[in-house]
Order: sequence, then C-alpha cells, then structure tokens
Amino acid sequence: MHVLVVGGGIGGLCLAQALRAGEVRAAVYERDGAPNSRVDGYRLHINPAGARSLRACLPAVAWQDFLATVGRPGGGFGFLDDQLRTLCVVEDSIMYPTSDDPAERWYPVDRRTLRRLLLTELSPHFGKTLTRYSVSPSGSVTAFFADGTTAEGDVLVGADGAGSVVRQQFLPSATRVSTGADSVGLKLRLTPSVREWLPPRLGVGENMIVSAAPYFLFTSVFEPEYLLCAFVAREGVLPEGENTQEALAQLLSRWHPDLQRLIRSCDPDSVGRFEFMAAAPVTPWPSGPVTLLGDAVHSMPPTGGLGANTALRDARLLGQQLTAAANGTKPLHEAISTYETEMREYGFAAVRSSLTTLRQGLVSNPFATTGMRTWFRLSGTIPMLRRVGFRDAWNKDARARPWEQAV
Repeated sequence: MHVLVVGGGIGGLCLAQALRAGEVRAAVYERDGAPNSRVDGYRLHINPAGARSLRACLPAVAWQDFLATVGRPGGGFGFLDDQLRTLCVVEDSIMYPTSDDPAERWYPVDRRTLRRLLLTELSPHFGKTLTRYSVSPSGSVTAFFADGTTAEGDVLVGADGAGSVVRQQFLPSATRVSTGADSVGLKLRLTPSVREWLPPRLGVGENMIVSAAPYFLFTSVFEPEYLLCAFVAREGVLPEGENTQEALAQLLSRWHPDLQRLIRSCDPDSVGRFEFMAAAPVTPWPSGPVTLLGDAVHSMPPTGGLGANTALRDARLLGQQLTAAANGTKPLHEAISTYETEMREYGFAAVRSSLTTLRQGLVSNPFATTGMRTWFRLSGTIPMLRRVGFRDAWNKDARARPWEQAV
C-alpha cells in the first residue's frame, strides 16, 4: 500500500509518523516551500487526546524530546470582570487531573517545535500545491500538482487545512460557515518592565475577561516569553481601520485602564485579525480511497483549543486503520469507513464544544450576564461548587475512547 498525504501540517505529519511506525509507505506533499517557511504565531495547548496520539505515533526519541521541550500548565483559569475584579479562579487540579502517565497530561507547546519533532525521520515533498486528483477504475488515486507533476497511490488523505482542495472536490457539499464572531490576536512580551505594571492575575495561567458586552478578552501566559491575548467579538463589533490596537483600546474605554494599556503595549507585528469559521455538520458519505483529516473536514474556532488535538487524534486513528489494511487484517474500504465513522462522531463533537464556548463568551444580555457573574462568584467562594461545576469543562473532549486505551 502507498498513501499520499496532502498537507504537511500537524495532522498530516502525525499521520505520516503513524504510517511509518506501521511500516506503511507514505509520502507527504506540502505547499510550503521549506520546513521553516511556515511562521505560526501562537502556541498550542496539547490535551490528553493529543498527547496520547503523539506518544503512539512519534518515534520514541521524538516523544522524549517533546516531553523535554514542552512547558507545564500552571496558574489556573481565572474569570474576571472588565474592572479586573476576580470572580473565580479554577485550580489546575480541577482543570487538569493529575496522572502518572505523561500521555494523560496537558502541555503548552511551541508550534514550530512540535512541527520540527513531527518531521523526525520524514522527508516531505515541499512546494507541492495540489490542484486536483482522479480515481482510476481500479481504485488507485492520482494527485495533480500546480508544478505539473503527479503522484499515484492507493489512498489519498486530505490533510490540507480549512481551505482544503481535497474536500472541495471530494465533498463539495461540506461547507464552512461563519460563527458570527471575529477575533484579534496579539502578543505582549513579558519583559521585566512589563511585569512591573501587568496586573498580577494576568501574569499567570489563563484568564477570561467577561463584560456585559458582545465581546470578551482571553489571555494565556506562555512562560517565559509572552502573554497571548485574544479579543473575540460578535461580528460587526470590531472597529475597522489601519491601527487595530488603538481602535481596540478605544472600544475598551470603559474597561480597567490596565487592560487598555495591555492592548496598546502588545507587539504591533503580532497583531492578526481573524474571522471565526466552523465546519457545518455533514451527513455520512460512501467510503473510498480518498478521505479527510483535521481542519479539512471538521474545522472549528480556536475557543477551547481543540482543533490541533482533534487532528492528532484523527492521525492516530487513521494510521491504525490503514496499517491494518496494509497488513491484510482488514479490507481497505472497511478500514477507512471505520475511521470516518468514529472521526465524524468525536470531530464534530469538538466543533460543537468550540461553538458552545464561543457563544457563552459572547453573552451580552444583562440578565444572563448578571446570572453568569453570580455563578462565577459563588464558584469562587464555594470549593465544592467549583469542583462540580468545572470538573468536566476541560476534559470531556479529551477522554480516551476505547481504541485509545492501548499505547
């Protein structure tokens, strides 16, 4: 068996590692010109679903390098109002249950470092932009690239991201829709002078600033370098104009002055504006030699941090199934069908979770906002209520499924 993987991002490379471990021939085709040409702006939070997949797919030495280079979560998750009054802080012990198994933990990780580890012992074909593919009567698949070259295999996997060329041909009815929200991402370098004025709660862990407005601010510390800030607003709220930072600070004129200073102090080169999109639900399709992985099939907004973890989960499962087919223990179409059935279930559950988190953050009804703040305050003062109320918030989409139980 020979597998063509279109897309050399996190999911595609993890799949290639899984196939390599199963001694299945695979080739990765990536539109980037070189391994270091992609500049990813923000770090990732790897949850246990992602960590399990990395341990199962990476070479042992790369998995150990991963553990040696990642950070550790700490500082809890704080909910604050727009005057920086702390409503509730959820402890790490609730967010991230402890485990002796390193693959059942949570890790902040640099995207570039993770990609470097996923490239271990792989040799992708760079500068390959897919234009289309064809399936022959015998079932083989031919990929056509913009440079005039082609590649032939038994299976083609579209791991080519939210704008997937493979999906557009394979499932033209599978669309991405607006979530009704936009975001501005920014970075604040954690220099000694910044730490002097930065409010103490914003200098640790993760935080969400909530207000009676259709927008919120999320922050996450990535020690020792920077504070990630993500301002998320209902569509049409974000101001237009060239100076996004200043316009954003003006929008927050009634918020605490330190929050306005935070926005103005971020690195201008780090500012990026994004429209939040999500994959619309899809009905099952007939399985064949072409399939999809990661954002190519179940893209979601970053609220909840589930996108990369779900792609890693896809890679592990599809790698298992294709290895079984290559070994002759399962027919190929049955293997791909098994993957797609399971992937649709957990993948679109992750999409729904991401959308739920997004909508909760954008609540602006005065009564709902008052109720939410009251809930946070009560949770902040009553430990049992906090444990019960938040024990599943971070973990429900990361629990091991039956096929993930074995290493």
